[in-house]
Amino acid sequence: MSRKNRNRLGALVGPLKRYWQKSVWRKVLALTLAFMVLLTGVNYAVAQWYIAKHSKEPLTYGVTFVPNYARYYDLDPKEVLSAILNDLKVKQVRLVSYWDSIEPSPGNYDFSELDWQFDMAEKAGVKVSLAIGLRQPRWPECHMPSWAEVKSKSEWVTDLKTSMAKVIERYKNRPSLDTYQLENEFFMTVFGICPDFSRDRLIDEYNMVKVLDPNHPVIVSRSNNWVGIPVGQPRPDVFGISVYKRVWDKTITKRYFEYPLPAWFYAALAGWGQLLTGRNMIIHELQAEPWVPDGYELKIAPISEQNKSMNPKRLKDRFEFGRATGMREIDLWGAEWWYWRKVHFGDPSLWNTAKEEISKANSAN
Repeated sequence: MSRKNRNRLGALVGPLKRYWQKSVWRKVLALTLAFMVLLTGVNYAVAQWYIAKHSKEPLTYGVTFVPNYARYYDLDPKEVLSAILNDLKVKQVRLVSYWDSIEPSPGNYDFSELDWQFDMAEKAGVKVSLAIGLRQPRWPECHMPSWAEVKSKSEWVTDLKTSMAKVIERYKNRPSLDTYQLENEFFMTVFGICPDFSRDRLIDEYNMVKVLDPNHPVIVSRSNNWVGIPVGQPRPDVFGISVYKRVWDKTITKRYFEYPLPAWFYAALAGWGQLLTGRNMIIHELQAEPWVPDGYELKIAPISEQNKSMNPKRLKDRFEFGRATGMREIDLWGAEWWYWRKVHFGDPSLWNTAKEEISKANSAN
């Protein structure tokens, strides 16, 4: 090595050596920072691998549709679903099979509402992802009939599985059925009114579904959207993840809070999941409706307040964020609200924004 290069190396190493010889806390800080830089770099590399791996796959947008949520807005559910399927022209829709609606009294089943939803999806040529189990999309998350609430766990679990089996047997041969989503966000103990979060029950239900219908993939949500790899059982065919960006912080700041996580963070979660389990991941809930402060009800919250967490510009940004994660199947959360804003307030801006973005994806495919 030339003297000039030795001098340059000494100029670099000298300060580092002197810093390292300082207190133990400086050493801990230096090692911690080095570890964080290394960890960020590795995760970013995994994210870019995942994005590149799936970049040639078609991008598919869908929505979650809940008839009771349409009624909450004083809308006709059939009108709303028809608009979603035939005007927005989504390629898939997540439907719910609430236990308290399917079996309002013990042993008496009512499939009429879910039947017409499947009929409409098939007429439009749209795929269905069917939510099954006790916990399904929308508050109170767990939709247990009142007659089952008074029973012991062993009793209501048996009743639940019987009801789930009835649902699966009825719809497993429908041509529109594409996937099941089992127990939406099962381990999210901090949100919803639910009586049980035991992994054994989830595993048991998963095994039952695969026996009753081995031909359709089963989606299970990640239990955590921050860190960790879902390597525990059950090992589903596909993992689902929720992506929320702007919410009302009711605990500390009492303000709207924008999660600072970049899109590649979610790509890294999907990438690690695929590397370690061989399973892919989809976004089964991409926030596309407001998250209003406590004390507000969305239907009566002022439009100005709704727009603070979701408006046409933010909705467009959500589409861009979803695409940037590299996940190619994205279900949007809030289509009923877009339609309500359109027909009750003469404001089609949200609806048209979603329609434009979905049309772009359909054309590209």
